[in-house]
Amino acid sequence: MAVAVDPGHGFAPLARPPRCKLPSFTQFDYKMLLESKTATVEDAVFHRSFSTPCLSHHLKDDDDDDRSSSIEIIVGHGAPRVRAMVVEVAIAMASGISPEPTSNGLGGAYFLRALNGDTIAVAKPIDEEPLAFNNPKGLVGRMLGQPGMKCSIRIGETGLRESAAYLLDHDGFAGVPPTALVRFTHVRFNSNTSDSASPVHKIASLQRYVRHDSDAGDLGPSSFSVTSVHHIGILDVRLMNLDRHAGNILVRSFVETTAAELVPIDHGFCLPESLDDPYFEWLHWPQALIPFSETEIDYISSLDPEKDAMLLRSGLPSISESSVRVLIVCTVFLKQAAASGLCLADIGEMMTREFHAGQQDRSVLENICITAKSSLKLESPNKNEAEAEAEATEEIFQLEEEEEVVNSSPSSILNAVVAQNNNNNQSNILRFPSRSSSSDDDQTAMTTHGSSSSSSSNNNKQLVGLMRSRSYHVPSHGGECISFGEMDEETWQTFLEKFEWLLPEAFEERKVMTGLSKLRLGSSCEF
Repeated sequence: MAVAVDPGHGFAPLARPPRCKLPSFTQFDYKMLLESKTATVEDAVFHRSFSTPCLSHHLKDDDDDDRSSSIEIIVGHGAPRVRAMVVEVAIAMASGISPEPTSNGLGGAYFLRALNGDTIAVAKPIDEEPLAFNNPKGLVGRMLGQPGMKCSIRIGETGLRESAAYLLDHDGFAGVPPTALVRFTHVRFNSNTSDSASPVHKIASLQRYVRHDSDAGDLGPSSFSVTSVHHIGILDVRLMNLDRHAGNILVRSFVETTAAELVPIDHGFCLPESLDDPYFEWLHWPQALIPFSETEIDYISSLDPEKDAMLLRSGLPSISESSVRVLIVCTVFLKQAAASGLCLADIGEMMTREFHAGQQDRSVLENICITAKSSLKLESPNKNEAEAEAEATEEIFQLEEEEEVVNSSPSSILNAVVAQNNNNNQSNILRFPSRSSSSDDDQTAMTTHGSSSSSSSNNNKQLVGLMRSRSYHVPSHGGECISFGEMDEETWQTFLEKFEWLLPEAFEERKVMTGLSKLRLGSSCEF
């Protein structure tokens, strides 16, 4: 393959004018890409059409007869830094450089180097992800489109999320390296099929390689800059990153006398299809306890979840609407939490599940969403006049009870929802499996609450505060995740209104609990 680079237009005319073909993908057909007789894929389609600019030049009429290597951008062609990266890779491949497999990670990853040996980018084929059938490290057994290492992220879709993280990192706020989803042709990657030849086509995520000194696991967090930790944390909260560990935080420009700069990579487990349990490595770092700076507050307040959603829908049309709505929920949550004065650690803990008595409990964010979804069932949209007239008598007798619910605080409504769950297991949204045994703290709280009627008014207030602080701590969910994809647009907008209404009181309770924790920490040092 011959490529000439023109600084102004990307490609300069060659001696023999090449023909550039622009394939249009109306469906994401993995069989077309992998050409594997042993692999069958079901329901693995992209539900919107899009075209890809071609960064390869075919000199023959038949693509199948052209054995030259090529690379085409599928997602990310609008970013100049992405195009520059892909052009460098195309030049390297035209010079005969082959991808070099790496030993890191659970999936297939390859270094793409220049002629001088410098690493340009890292490629990760979608069919070599963990559990995918062409995984080079023995982690096979599932087809593309099936649930992967995280049940809320399908196999073959991590590359999309890598591109989404770069797309949503506005102005390089967190420093996500340029990332794109590309299509390689006639490039040697791993194949676990019986055929000796590699698949002709492979789709992979391509991320600019970042020179670094180490990763966050090699150094203590005390050497990291507060700004870098905050910026990465803000991105992780927005995208609900399920896998932010020390190995995917690179340390660059480390000098012992100055704070190290951090670079986030590997965002394949962000934007899940449903609320899941995120993992934030920075959650217990001291920098996460420091309040946001004015610049960071301004950045968070400038975030527009609806614009970000439109950016995803247009730039990554294959991303499911459920994932887009997770982005909206998490962005709204972040904006209001920061406006309420919560620090990064508080926000991360409210999004993270906890283990108690050997079982996993829902996060505060999940329970708020459950309450908002449950409140939708209390309303009766789409009633016709006949139904309204038939229920008029019943509404008269229920008026007092309904007014009590409407005028209740968000936390009391959540308590009612939890109580209803203990007596009603018919609703999927409201179903919570009971613990096998209650902890001592739970039994003590229940006993105290039962005897509160005979206590003084001050004690009653204390008990209400205690129960409210515990109201967002709900038993384990039995593996069920909260999804928003089944809602129609009207129901979704109503849910968002309910969700935003519940947030302020939840944040106030968090600040009270944080204050009590600091008080206990200070008194524990007194001897």
